[in-house]
Amino acid sequence: MHSPSKENIEFKYYNVRLKETIEIFTKRLFYALFEEQDNNEKEISFLKTTFLEIASKLSIEKSKIIWDTFKERFLDIRKKLDLDATAIEKNDPATKSLEEVYLACPGFYAIAIYRLSHELFKLKTSILPRMMSEYVHGVTGIDIHPGATIGDSFFVDHGTGIVIGETTIIKSNVKIFQGVTLGGIQVKKSMSSTKRHPTIEDNVTIYANATILGGDISIGANSTIGANVWITKSVPENSLVTYQTEIKISTKKNGI
Repeated sequence: MHSPSKENIEFKYYNVRLKETIEIFTKRLFYALFEEQDNNEKEISFLKTTFLEIASKLSIEKSKIIWDTFKERFLDIRKKLDLDATAIEKNDPATKSLEEVYLACPGFYAIAIYRLSHELFKLKTSILPRMMSEYVHGVTGIDIHPGATIGDSFFVDHGTGIVIGETTIIKSNVKIFQGVTLGGIQVKKSMSSTKRHPTIEDNVTIYANATILGGDISIGANSTIGANVWITKSVPENSLVTYQTEIKISTKKNGI
């Protein structure tokens, strides 16, 4: 069997090295939110230059206007992140201080990059927000689509394995534990412009490995969703949803 000749093979080449640039851009965006004023101007200048380079390679139009609009939202993003950090420090017994949240909590880092990428998503910056979310997904194991809508004081505990789909709506004071999936009940390309993911109302807690699927699904306010629950229909407010299984513990005889 003969290998096809080089002249008969046609490839479309993509600028995959841009992933490295996006990684640096994403990290330094995060740092800039917490930078002291003396260093901030230099950092913002670097970020602007990098953004314009990325925009050129991704054919993003009106990139200077987009950057200026995005930069104006930094203060609001920081305010939201401070609320998120406070929620984590308040609810996680293993976290001893706010400093620990900012420096050592993967859930907070994932939320921070989500909030940055979400603003860029709203500004229609091509695939840049997705590349940012995929970078932090690789670092933290938390997959939040930049198109999702998430309210104030969002708490993610541990976080590994969390998946939050593009059209998910999460309101304020929601707590989510590791392994939770907020996804679509069907995967069809024809549904790309429809709401495919659930709505989580205020003050909901979702424990580890719960799965909630469907665009018309709503979890009512003040509800608690227990671990390992699979939900494909709406839950009224003030509900407790649990999965019951029987575990038997017996004493070994003769140590066997």
